[in-house]
Amino acid sequence: MDLLSAVFRSGDVMRRRTVGVIVRTAVLEVPTPPAPLLADWHRDVSRQLGLEAGDIEPLAIGRTRLRWPQLRHCLDAVRQWPGVATMADALAGADPALMASRGTRYHHDGALYGGKAFCNLFLSDERETELHFPATGRRIALTRGTVLLFDPCQPHAIIRRGSRGFDAAGFAPERLPPQVFLTWELPIEHSEVAAAVGVHVDVGPPPDALAQDEQVLCNGKALALCPATGAWLPAMLP
Repeated sequence: MDLLSAVFRSGDVMRRRTVGVIVRTAVLEVPTPPAPLLADWHRDVSRQLGLEAGDIEPLAIGRTRLRWPQLRHCLDAVRQWPGVATMADALAGADPALMASRGTRYHHDGALYGGKAFCNLFLSDERETELHFPATGRRIALTRGTVLLFDPCQPHAIIRRGSRGFDAAGFAPERLPPQVFLTWELPIEHSEVAAAVGVHVDVGPPPDALAQDEQVLCNGKALALCPATGAWLPAMLP
């Protein structure tokens, strides 16, 4: 396996950490979103977001809270999930966001979220999709109630279940409705969060020897990631 590390900003300094390979997951019992809310989400996805295959964008969570009081049961289910039991304070300090996607191409979030771990709860019914981590081969089926805690600097994608990579045709609007999920951003410097996803902070060269941009390094180099397969490309990023 390639050796991955992430450079991230912590206050006014840059720090370097390992990239975690641990993914905590379960399927929680959560309520089914009502049909009018689903129609509302789909309308926003089509008309306001213009979501295309491979895209992921935020939805207005405030309106969902008003139209679906049972959303609180989804939030409570995550708070009570044993997978985050040791980091209750970190979860309590993070505001959830509501996201919609039509699959995602292979990517990592190191340029924006190097200092975070993600906790996601999927609200949509079965779409025959999975979250794939190509470096480890881990595939996690996504359906309503699927919850995950993972390091977003680990390359990943949402693809059709059992497929070899991301194919935009499989997520065309006329073929597959969007998936909606809640996400929390948890601080990777929180000791319990780091331990949960297998991250060690302050590794490798001292921060002043690193580039001053947040990034993921593969075997010490900043490389491009193939959006279709998740393979690292040999060309250096500019």
